[in-house]
Amino acid sequence: MKKTNEELRKIWKQEEDIAHIKGWDFSYLNGRFESDDDIPWDYEKIIKQYLKDDMKLLDYDTGGGEFLLTLDHPYENTAATEGYPPNVELCSKTLLPLGIDFKECDDCSRIPFDDEAFDIFINRHGDFDPREIYRLLKPGGIFITQQVGDQNDADLVRMVLPQIKSAFHDHNLEAGKKRFLDAGFEILSSDEIFGLIRFYDVGAFVWFARIIEWEFLDFSVDKCFDRLLKLQEVIDKDGIIKGTTHRYYIVAKKK
Repeated sequence: MKKTNEELRKIWKQEEDIAHIKGWDFSYLNGRFESDDDIPWDYEKIIKQYLKDDMKLLDYDTGGGEFLLTLDHPYENTAATEGYPPNVELCSKTLLPLGIDFKECDDCSRIPFDDEAFDIFINRHGDFDPREIYRLLKPGGIFITQQVGDQNDADLVRMVLPQIKSAFHDHNLEAGKKRFLDAGFEILSSDEIFGLIRFYDVGAFVWFARIIEWEFLDFSVDKCFDRLLKLQEVIDKDGIIKGTTHRYYIVAKKK
């Protein structure tokens, strides 16, 4: 039986209220959401191409530290930062006891480590400032990043917040490469890809939009209710809501 608008509002507001993430775990949406994972590069493999046990490694915006720990780098040579409060708490409990030098930081232009402290600086889906990275890397040091580009979820955002302008203009491969070249780096390798993201119910979309709050600025069920009803019409007709993913990576070397 088709649900009334008020029944849908109640369901969606429940999703809005429970939206929470620990680390970077989207398992709550299993079966309700899919995102293309067939990126033509392997971020971990790229890192391990350069990383040696005696190197000092920094992972900026480490999330919950989940990926960092998969690298199995000697803890005494490992450092990490994170700025999202729930993840800061998580990292304090999981990384610090291992001997990893973890520090809270939410400003990519003021990272609390000494000049030329690191051989390798990695950053997956976090903010970056090439000049600050240059300061922190030793001569010949390597920066490796995988980034979410400025077209990521942009079409989904427009579906519910057409008046919002993206806060991530010029966040793409060509703009990123230029920033590193201007800061005195050499680009060793790079690539960019666009893919698909899919939602199979509007409640999953609501949960996702609340989690990815830096893209869905000022989103709420009440503010966007009429547009969410339009998305429900799409689900009823097609069984799916589609959007665009955008990823790129850069490996840069300090000259």
